[in-house]
This record gives sequence, C-alpha cells and structure tokens, in this order.
Amino acid sequence: MKMTMTQKILAAHAGLREVTAGQLINAKLDIVLGNDITTPVAIHEFKKAGFTDVFDKDRVTIVLDHFVPNKDIKAAEQSKTCREFACSHCVSHFYDVGKMGIEHALLPEQGIVTAGDCIIGADSHTCTYGALGAFSTGVGSTDMAAGMATGMAWFKVPSAIKFNLTGKLPENCSGKDVILTIIGMIGVDGALYKSMEFTGEGVKNLSMDDRLCICNMAIEAGAKNGIFPVDDITLAYLQDRSEREPVVYEADPDAEYEKVIDIDLAKIVPTVACPHLPENTHPASELHDIKVDQVVIGSCTNGRMEDMEAAYSILNGKKIADGIRCIIIPGTMQIYRECVERGYVTAFIDAGAVVSTPTCGPCLGGYMGILAAGERCIATTNRNFVGRMGHVDSEVYLASPHTAAASALTGYITEYKEA
Repeated sequence: MKMTMTQKILAAHAGLREVTAGQLINAKLDIVLGNDITTPVAIHEFKKAGFTDVFDKDRVTIVLDHFVPNKDIKAAEQSKTCREFACSHCVSHFYDVGKMGIEHALLPEQGIVTAGDCIIGADSHTCTYGALGAFSTGVGSTDMAAGMATGMAWFKVPSAIKFNLTGKLPENCSGKDVILTIIGMIGVDGALYKSMEFTGEGVKNLSMDDRLCICNMAIEAGAKNGIFPVDDITLAYLQDRSEREPVVYEADPDAEYEKVIDIDLAKIVPTVACPHLPENTHPASELHDIKVDQVVIGSCTNGRMEDMEAAYSILNGKKIADGIRCIIIPGTMQIYRECVERGYVTAFIDAGAVVSTPTCGPCLGGYMGILAAGERCIATTNRNFVGRMGHVDSEVYLASPHTAAASALTGYITEYKEA
C-alpha cells in the first residue's frame, strides 16, 4: 500500500483502506485538547454553532497552563470560562491549579494519549504526542470547537520526510540538541505540512523524554506532525499508564518519502538556536562570549524529569553567577513533587534559582520571567521569535537543559562538559 506510519493512522481513523499524500479525509478523533488561552475561543464558537454537548466527556481535555495561577483579571476570566464549561459538560480530564501541568508534559504522563491515537489540540505543540506513535497536530480554536462537538476533523494527508537515526548521543547532549540540529539543517519551513518520521537503529538510544522533546519541536520546522515508531521503550512507558489499549502502526517497507535524511547521533554537539529563529543554530562552543541575563529551564519542550535531572547534576552544590536570574519550572505537579522528594528543589534554591509551579509562563512572554529591552535569555523553550519572551529588543537563545544550566553558572552561553 506504500503508506507511512502517519498515513496508516489517518487511514484507520477515516475508515479507509489506504490514503495518499494530499488527499482530504474526515477522521475520527481520540482526544481533543485545549488550554486556557485557546479553549475560551473554542467555547464561543461551540455555542455560536448551536452545539449543546461534547461528543465524549472522556475524550475532551482542558488544561489550564499558560497563565495559571492566573496572572491578571483577563487570565482569570478566561480560566473561569473554561471551568464553567468543563463543569457543565462533565469533562473528566480537566486540569486546574493543584493538579495541572504544562499540557504536553501532562497528557503523556497521565496516559490520556497513547500509541495509534489521532489527536488534535488548539496549541501548535500538540505534535508532541507523536513520540508515543500517535498522529497529533495543532489546530485552530474553531476546529477544536467542531472536534469537541462531533469527534471528527478534516485533514489533508501529509507527505513525509524520513529521518534515519543511527548511533548514540554523547553524554552532554539530549533530544533538544538533535531537533535543533535538524531544524538548523532544513530550516523553519523545511518540513512544511509534512510528517517528520524518525526511524533507524538510533531510535533505541533515545529515551522517551528525548522523543517527546524532538516531536514537540517538529512544528518549528513547519511540520504537520512528528512521529516515532512504537518500540519496547514506548510500550514500557505506556504500560500501566494508558487509559486505552495502544494500537501499533508501522510504515510499509515501500512507503514513499519525499526525502531521506541521515542523522548520526554520535556527531551531535550541544547546539543553540540564536535570535530570532529556531533555524539560526550554532554549536554552543562558538558562543561563549555572549552574556545572558536570564536562564529558563522548563516548558512543554524541556520540563520533564530527565530535564530536571540534568539541571540538578550541574547546579547541585554550585552557585548561579551574580546578576543571573535562573527560573526552573517542572512540567507537571508529579514532576514537581518528585523534585521535592529527591531534594532537587532545595539544591536549586541553594544554587540561587527560583522554582515555579508548572506553567508555560515565560515561554510565550506571559509572566514569570518577562525580558526588558536589551536583555538576553537562554531557555529550554521552543521559540525565539522577536518579542517572544518580552520586549521586542530582547533576545532568546534556545538550548538544552545541560547548556542552560551550565550557562547559569557562568553568566555566558556555555557548553557543558563533564568533569
């Protein structure tokens, strides 16, 4: 049939034997996701269209994470709208203060998404769940409204680029360095409306956190989605976690790809995306003369447990450089609790950092770390557009937790090297 993994999932959800790139289909949805920014707009459109109920209270997920705890009156009103809607429709997966997390860290952790799913979310980084072997993509709030009501969505079947991974990452590198390297190679439109399909023997050397990070930033290359094959690492992660039985799809041996790009993981180096695009990448070792004012370790890209472990391994017993503001944001309450129990939070505070409840906060220039004119931040977030984290004359450098934490100790962009 010559179908990619993504195409097989879409065909199954459209009730078709096969699909081809460019074909328009109407597919059943397993999960519809929204947050405190996008859901109020979707609710307005939901009511405007005359819908009276959600298609399945267990398949609609609303996570308050961008401005929660609420930063101002507008944020409070948006959250109130979400709370009232979730209550009136008995939405079972509603996450608010005290049990919330950054949505794309929370849904995999809680087992809400699983292998073989077809997922839409009114947030561009919904492509994260491809790490589990699901098709997941970001949509607008109007599509979210229709999805909540009907459980269906229209798609144009994407063509695909195959990334053949070999080798094993160096100790000071992670999935963030992999995806930054790839975006630097192909550009921010290098995979425009395509599926980025990661395969090869090197996949087994990437942890689930690495894969979630890589798929999270597929959108930064313009992709419709990113996706990994389901292997033993995936199944071990999903075991006793998934709400539904995982469904495993595999690409056909003769599946058609627009191109194949070989990536030797052993050759990856600590990489930084300089302002003002994720494609403007350079080895961290070449940027040691760039002074920073702020460090952010967190976000839906790098707020998971392995990211906290990396930060702890570097900051424990040391002091953050004078004049540097270091903000650490665990991705979910479960991760936050584990950081407390392991003693990470104490170590972070002793080093001179502040540790926040889970929130998107500074990533989108919302709160918890806004930049003034002329200030620079090195962050484990996913975008560094003009004004992304504050003033239009500020700068954001994207990096891994290793590089960000090492930079916090020196006050300059610094490649982490194990002692």
